[in-house]
Amino acid sequence: MNYLNEIYNAVIAGDDNLITGLVNTAIQSRILANDITVQALIPGMEEVGRQFKNDELFVPEVMLAARAMRAAMEILKPYLLDSTASISLEKNKVFVIGTVEGDLHDIGKNLVGMMMEGAGFQVIDLGVDVPVSNFITAVQEYKPSILGLSALLTTTMPKMAEIITALEEANLRRKVIVMVGGAPVNQAYADKIGADGYAPNIGFIVEKAKQLMGYG
Repeated sequence: MNYLNEIYNAVIAGDDNLITGLVNTAIQSRILANDITVQALIPGMEEVGRQFKNDELFVPEVMLAARAMRAAMEILKPYLLDSTASISLEKNKVFVIGTVEGDLHDIGKNLVGMMMEGAGFQVIDLGVDVPVSNFITAVQEYKPSILGLSALLTTTMPKMAEIITALEEANLRRKVIVMVGGAPVNQAYADKIGADGYAPNIGFIVEKAKQLMGYG
């Protein structure tokens, strides 16, 4: 059996029960955790993103795929931490995300986090209703390559501009890529407030992130 191919297919199918059995068996068969991650899990989530972008998959299916990915990573995590050849969560692959202050919506934010995690990023989720100062502290502490700002209410969108201004005042703006998103957000608004990137939906998020980082 080609375990890597089966795991890849299980991610796309969103079958967390199947994937845990396959991953355990693959590990017992001496397939490296790094190979499972890089050759099966991440490509699987990339295919999920492609299909979502093309309207071949929908939000519930993406959530199932992300759950399957996380189930697999829970098994692999100890092996990855112990392996010098493991896929590393470098500083340049850290993604901090949060919903801005005054906004309690998190479905879109959570899906973005899942897609970025599936692409191999270390995701730091600050949650919802996050004050400007907390975003600044997170950038100072985690030194992410990308900061994601989410808003679903037009009344909370100005907080995105406040965060960018605060980053400039803290001399952090040039050290982090700022991506913005949410139902009322568009490219024109992203340009207006000086954000670096905007993706119209989660199917484009990884592609856009990699492009902004210069390797997409």
